[in-house]
Amino acid sequence: MPYLRASDLPSQPAGDRFRALLARPGILGIPGTHNGLAAQQAKAAGFEACYLSGAAMTASMGLPDLGIITVDDVCFFVRQVTRASGLPVLVDGDTGYGEALNVMHMVRSFEDAGAAAVHLEDQILPKKCGHLNDKKLATPQDMAAKVAAAAHARRHLYIIARTDAAASEGIEGAVARAKLYMEAGADAIFPEALNTAEMFKEFSARMPGVPLLANMTEFGRTPFYTKEEFGAFGYKMVIWPVTSLRVAALAQEKLYAAIARDGGAQNCVEQMLTRKNLYATIDYAGFEALDATIVKTVVPEAMPQGKAS
Repeated sequence: MPYLRASDLPSQPAGDRFRALLARPGILGIPGTHNGLAAQQAKAAGFEACYLSGAAMTASMGLPDLGIITVDDVCFFVRQVTRASGLPVLVDGDTGYGEALNVMHMVRSFEDAGAAAVHLEDQILPKKCGHLNDKKLATPQDMAAKVAAAAHARRHLYIIARTDAAASEGIEGAVARAKLYMEAGADAIFPEALNTAEMFKEFSARMPGVPLLANMTEFGRTPFYTKEEFGAFGYKMVIWPVTSLRVAALAQEKLYAAIARDGGAQNCVEQMLTRKNLYATIDYAGFEALDATIVKTVVPEAMPQGKAS
C-alpha cells in the first residue's frame, strides 16, 4: 500500500530491521536499486533489502563517480527508495563527504531520510570506483576516526567500513585496517575489489565473527560468483550495485536509437512494461482509493451570486 498512510509504515527503525535480517542464518542478497521504481520491482521479486550505489546515483544524474554529489543529493535518492519500497536500504556513503564532523552530519541526514545502513570507505578525494586503478587511501587512523564519528552520531544506522587497501597493501594491510575499523565502532566490513576466491576466503578466515560484505559488480576485478558461493566464502551480505542501472541504461539506449531510426517507438512495444503492469507496480489503484477514502467531493448546488461593481 502507499507510504502516505501511517498504518503502512514500518514500526521499527530501519537500522533495526536491517540488523534483524542479518541475524538470520545465511547470506543476505541486496540488489542495487537506482530509483524508487527499481526498488519496488526488487521487492516484488522477493528481496528484503536494497542498495543505493554512489556510482548508480551519479550515473543517473549524468555524472561520473568521483565524489561530486552531496549529502542532500543522496538523501533525495534515499527518501525515494525507502518510501517507494518500505525496504531497509543500505546506502553508499563514499568517503563521508569530508572529515569527522561531515561524517556525523551524513549519518544524521541519512537516518532522517530513512536509511538503514551506510558504508564508508577509506579513500581520499577525488575518490574512484573501488575496481579502478591508483586509488589514494586515507591513513588507517584517519579512517578509524571517521568510523568512530559515525558510530557516535547514529541512533540505529548500521555502519559498514569499506577498505580499498587490498589492491595496494595486500590482504595483510586490508585485514589490519579492518580490525582497526571494527575497534572504532564499525558493525561490519566491506573488503573492496578482491579478485579471487582464495582472497575472499582468506579475508574471511582472518576476520572471524565479523559480518562481511561482498561486492558483485560487473566489469570490475571480481569474477562472477553467486550469492551461495559468497556465503560459502564466509560472507554475510552481497550487493549487485549498478546492475539495475546498467540494464535500464542499455534498454534506453536501444529505445532512443529505434525512435531515431524508425520515426517512433512502434517497434519497441514488446520491450516495454505495459501500462497495466506499471500501474500495478507503483500501486496506482491504492493511491487512488486512498484519495477517495479521505476526500469526499462536495457538489455546489447553485451558481454563486455576485454583485456587479
